[in-house]
Amino acid sequence: MTHLDALENQSIHILREAFNRLDKIAMLWSIGKDSNVMLWLARKAFFGHVPFPVIHVDTTYKIPEMIEFRDRMAQEWKLPIIVGKNEAALAAGMGPQQGRVNCCTALKTDGLKAVIAQGGYQGVIAGIRRDEEGTRAKERVFSPRNAQAEWDVKDQPPEFWDQYKTDFPPGTHLRIHPLLAWTELDVWRYIARESIPVVELYFAKGGKRYRSLGCAPCTGSIASTATTVDEIIAELETTHLSERAGRAQDKESEDAFERLRAGGYM
Repeated sequence: MTHLDALENQSIHILREAFNRLDKIAMLWSIGKDSNVMLWLARKAFFGHVPFPVIHVDTTYKIPEMIEFRDRMAQEWKLPIIVGKNEAALAAGMGPQQGRVNCCTALKTDGLKAVIAQGGYQGVIAGIRRDEEGTRAKERVFSPRNAQAEWDVKDQPPEFWDQYKTDFPPGTHLRIHPLLAWTELDVWRYIARESIPVVELYFAKGGKRYRSLGCAPCTGSIASTATTVDEIIAELETTHLSERAGRAQDKESEDAFERLRAGGYM
């Protein structure tokens, strides 16, 4: 068994465990590489289809190519997609000009909470990885939140030897993280092995490409000549630049990202 085989088996086990243990779950789809891999794994876990809703929280600030990819792949993979928006915040003029943390809270966190409340989802599957950002390194695979989806980083259950706690008091909301043990390189090597579709923005044009995708005003590109998956892998094997170096909301304050996630951000 290869390293990628072991990661794949672990992730499929987590997805099946969540589906078996929780009454009502959904999966987040950011349209980025990680959530595309997560959807691919779900289709493997459940024999070619995704048996729960796939949620995309649309801030209306996404890069157009991301929305085109979302609509095309949702149709091709026959995904049971739910597109959520915080219409009230958008109507009131919320945007990055109000402060990026404020914007993320209103358009992403509050938008997601509204979808969760409307659907009554006990758990939500998210494609985060421990190596991506320091706050995410503190997560568990089955991570409890309170009824408002708020995360207490100091109150997380132990997880040893792939033994996951899935029984929690009524009113607990869970985030399930099947890619937590993966690295960025693992993701791209798996994309290469499985020929998983990704947004063209990841590939260099004019000496620039996106390494991490988000809203257009808050996501910067990096200098790169990588135009194929194999070239991206080769580039990542030597780079010292952090994956989220181009994400503006992370830079607003030292603890900005942890505050966002404590409040229910993805």
